[in-house]
Amino acid sequence: MITIYEIAKIAGVSPTTVSKVINNYPDVSDKTRKKIKKILEEENFLPNSQAQGLTTKRTWTLGIVYYEDLGVGLSHPFFSKVIEAFKKQSDIHGYSLLFGSKNDRLKNDTFLEYFKYKCVDGVAIICTDPHDKETLSLVNSNFPIVIIDMFAEYASTVTSDNKSGCRQGIEYLYNLGHRKIAHIYGTSNGDNWPSTVRKESYIESMKELGLKIPRGYLVDGTNFDFTGGYKAMQKLLKLKNRPTAVFTAGDKMALGAIEAIREAGLNVPGDISILGFDDIEISQYVTPKLTTIRQNCDEIGRAAVDILVEQINKKEKLKINKVIPVELIVRESCTKID
Repeated sequence: MITIYEIAKIAGVSPTTVSKVINNYPDVSDKTRKKIKKILEEENFLPNSQAQGLTTKRTWTLGIVYYEDLGVGLSHPFFSKVIEAFKKQSDIHGYSLLFGSKNDRLKNDTFLEYFKYKCVDGVAIICTDPHDKETLSLVNSNFPIVIIDMFAEYASTVTSDNKSGCRQGIEYLYNLGHRKIAHIYGTSNGDNWPSTVRKESYIESMKELGLKIPRGYLVDGTNFDFTGGYKAMQKLLKLKNRPTAVFTAGDKMALGAIEAIREAGLNVPGDISILGFDDIEISQYVTPKLTTIRQNCDEIGRAAVDILVEQINKKEKLKINKVIPVELIVRESCTKID
């Protein structure tokens, strides 16, 4: 493949001038620009990061790293959808993605060392732990940073409006006549931001509606998964003052709760209404179809890229806290009671 230096030699200009034409900089004469573009077309030249970087001083690469301590990983539909949206928006801005790696061959023990070695232009961190040392080291570095799925005053962040989502969910159940509403929270790990904020928002919403939270109505879902929801629901079913509705902090836990109710010989929503949070794809295909709070994964991914690119273009680290609206999706797993 022909290089930018060979193009420059043919055109009789400097490689920097060729790079300026590739990147649409205005300070090149129309005559020179036309000449270079003609050569680029004739040679079927495709610009690479090296060619672009001669003028922009960028690698046109964004780093992305995922950290959480629950063992859920990127297999969770929420995170995979956010990353897909992040990739699409990165493509629009002309950036490639590089996933963080602790690489023995490169002798780097931290994500920060790896991204320094690769000279990325900015880093997106998907993290749920505000005290994670790896995250803090990246935030304190010179890289433009955005954190996804966690609020922090010390960095740019993109999160769903968890408080509004919980409020919408509890008010919806209240308007259906439910007064005994339990909550299965994501994890007992106090460092998990989404679980903590949803649990606190549930408590606040119940208080605002004048509803009591009986003993046993707050149950640990362990790690936002099916098994955690299943076991938590089993505990709720053993209560003498059994709830008529259960709000879960995640759809996978909601599905586990529904299975536990079925095994107990009860019906959803006839005996107990179940409300989820996330709106993962399978939620619309199970029986009953799950009523849930939808997170806008596409907008989360897009916003994260836009915030990173804004910092890169301005050449300064910004502290932008973007909160993405959520939406109550009504399906079949909740019902009105007298």
